[in-house]
Amino acid sequence: MLQSLHVKNLALIDETEVTFGEGLNILTGETGAGKSIIIGSINLALGAKADRDMIRTGAEYALVELVFTVEQQAQLEAIRKMELPVEDNQIILQRKIMEGRNVCKVCGETVTARQLKQLAQILIDIHGQHEHQSLLQAGKQLEILDAYAGEEIYTRKELLGDVYGQYRQALQELDDSEVDEETRKRETALMEFECREIADAQLTLGEDDEAEQIYRKLVNGQKIKEAASAAHALCGYEDGGIGSSIGRALREIRSVSSYDAALSDFEKQLLDIDNLLNDYNRAMADYLSDLEFDGELFERTEKRLDLINHLKSKYGNTIEEILAYREKSEQTLDKYRDYDTYRIELKQRADTLKEKALSICAEISDIRRQSAKKLADEMKNALVDLNFEEVKFEIQVMPSEEAMGINGYDKVTFLISTNTGEELKELSQVASGGELSRIMLALKTVLADKDAIETLIFDEIDTGISGKTAWKVSEKMGILGRAHQLICITHLPQIAAMADYHFCIEKRVENERSVTDIKMLGDEESVEEVARMLGGASITENVRNNAKEMKDLAKNTKQY
Repeated sequence: MLQSLHVKNLALIDETEVTFGEGLNILTGETGAGKSIIIGSINLALGAKADRDMIRTGAEYALVELVFTVEQQAQLEAIRKMELPVEDNQIILQRKIMEGRNVCKVCGETVTARQLKQLAQILIDIHGQHEHQSLLQAGKQLEILDAYAGEEIYTRKELLGDVYGQYRQALQELDDSEVDEETRKRETALMEFECREIADAQLTLGEDDEAEQIYRKLVNGQKIKEAASAAHALCGYEDGGIGSSIGRALREIRSVSSYDAALSDFEKQLLDIDNLLNDYNRAMADYLSDLEFDGELFERTEKRLDLINHLKSKYGNTIEEILAYREKSEQTLDKYRDYDTYRIELKQRADTLKEKALSICAEISDIRRQSAKKLADEMKNALVDLNFEEVKFEIQVMPSEEAMGINGYDKVTFLISTNTGEELKELSQVASGGELSRIMLALKTVLADKDAIETLIFDEIDTGISGKTAWKVSEKMGILGRAHQLICITHLPQIAAMADYHFCIEKRVENERSVTDIKMLGDEESVEEVARMLGGASITENVRNNAKEMKDLAKNTKQY
């Protein structure tokens, strides 16, 4: 779960820290106080887009830090697969936003924003103010149904992705291989010539480097001979050579070394140098005696390099690429020489892969239909709990082989009727904004038990609801909070009253600047905040009593 949030120099926030608890964490405050900044800061720490304008005026950087505790084994395994550090089942996410760049860290280890987003999908589920609109998309409805079906469907979808990919590749190869007879004959003649040209060269790997080394030595033979001869003379034992000087130095030291033991070491060092120089001079003399220009070798090497470079200019920059070109051409020739058989085999392979993919699609479709019935029943019960008294809910799964893809061949449609006597219709034709919010909450509730994610964030899910419906939503969130950590921004007193932990967000002016603060409320302060949400311009004692009664009712509700 999300243990704490630390924010510094972000928008209206100077610096604040929030410690969240288990169950239902409620955030309330006046409109414009900065509630969206709190959720926005969590999003930033989890990899959302950041820009310079978010940094508080006058500050050099903005900082957001989240601390999570992870107990679920499924979550821990998923994080380990990402090769991210976990310290004592605790994960610390930090994001520092600066001019022109930002730094993301997990437990002190620098990561990318993309890795943070992947980690966010494991740790937390954020439901934004307008996310319920995504329910109107057929793709989202299919995604929700598959999430409900769980591992059973994901293993088959993974298999389908592999088979369907092979099928598409076979179709592409079939399409690419369609060549008329005249073109095929022309290309066959050209490839036969090219393969023969490469084969006749009898290339071996690495021979180009070896030939170039020999060629360089032969071309620069005279220069090499002059330089080597000069070096040999300078190190020799003739007058002016280093060898003669070292010899004289050795004789001088040797003549007095008997008078001082310390000179023995110098004598030994000079003797070692003299021996090394002798070895060098003998080796250099042997090298010079063998250094002769071989005209036949030069001509042979030059011709070989010309041939290799000619082939490189046509078929590749290296011998490996030239040989690979020949191999590919020979494979194409094999296909062209028995073109009809090749096309038949390719078509058969594509047909076989298609049948296999359709078979997997059928299995996926069966799982979806079975899951759709169960999910629809659970959704109906959840919607009744959310004050949809006469609701009917169905999930339609319509297969179509022509629509086959990596997700199968089904079109999934959520159908609902919210009033007695009305026919089932698609969500887009029936549901209002408030109804969509409740439908999304119902889905979150139903899917929560199947989801390893422990922390759920709801950013004003109460849009478009009030009265009895608001209380029903409040009850549902209280139930959901028994098994999950919920963090919810709300404007409704009914939902605020259900809080296990109640935080108030306030905006004030300090040193002629607006500052947003957040603090956890005690029992009496929570009653006062609920009263503010219930009341008008002033809070009367009756309003306070109503707020206390609402808090007591919520407390009793949570005990069942």
